[in-house]
Amino acid sequence: MFTTQEGKTVPQVTFHTRQGDRWVDITTDELFNNKTVIVFSLPGAFTPTCSSSHLPRYNELAGVFKQHGVDSILCVSVNDTFVMNAWKADQHAEHIQFIPDGNGDFTRGMNMLVEKADLGFGPRSWRYAMLVRNGVVEKMFVEPNQPGDPFEVSDADTMLRWLAPQYKLQESVSLFTKPGCPFCTKAKQMLIDRGMQYEEIVLGQDATTVSLRAVSGRATVPQVFIGGRHIGGSDDLEQYLLTA
Repeated sequence: MFTTQEGKTVPQVTFHTRQGDRWVDITTDELFNNKTVIVFSLPGAFTPTCSSSHLPRYNELAGVFKQHGVDSILCVSVNDTFVMNAWKADQHAEHIQFIPDGNGDFTRGMNMLVEKADLGFGPRSWRYAMLVRNGVVEKMFVEPNQPGDPFEVSDADTMLRWLAPQYKLQESVSLFTKPGCPFCTKAKQMLIDRGMQYEEIVLGQDATTVSLRAVSGRATVPQVFIGGRHIGGSDDLEQYLLTA
């Protein structure tokens, strides 16, 4: 049903976007000419898999993709620009450019348009991802033609393994902090000195002490987690980094 477009030029399309209070048209030439671009396309903004997994991971790995020569990452969906703008704001996906293919012209040209009338969606995009160099599709990962919404090969990690097979991803690092905490500042600086990216969860803003006790069994900050393992406070992190 869905055929790869590897070796072919992306469709010539003009996307109608809303930027602030202005309508701004963006062409595929502007998006792809003389650039290396990752595109991932999905059935719809705000839908579960798209919001929980597909989009966030591409946003998370954007810096890594940039290190390997990717100029931009585009999220394409058959939604209008107002929906896509609202989804971007909701997801805080600052590293992704959201492309509204409201009429499905780009998706149709990619031979990825699928009818989802049974869900009340109408025509939407099949889920896929691709690497495009100077407007030509170099590699394409298309989800298998199965019922439902398979999500097996168009994810960011699959794309990264193909693009940079020798690259070893850093384990995910998260730490609970609170404003004005000197031990939190110390922990963050240790991670920065090691070149380790981290996600900061600020108590009172992103979570409460109830959340902190629930996941760590402690009520003091910072509390550091690496690769799903609870490391502990700043002194524990220092010992961990000495032996890592």
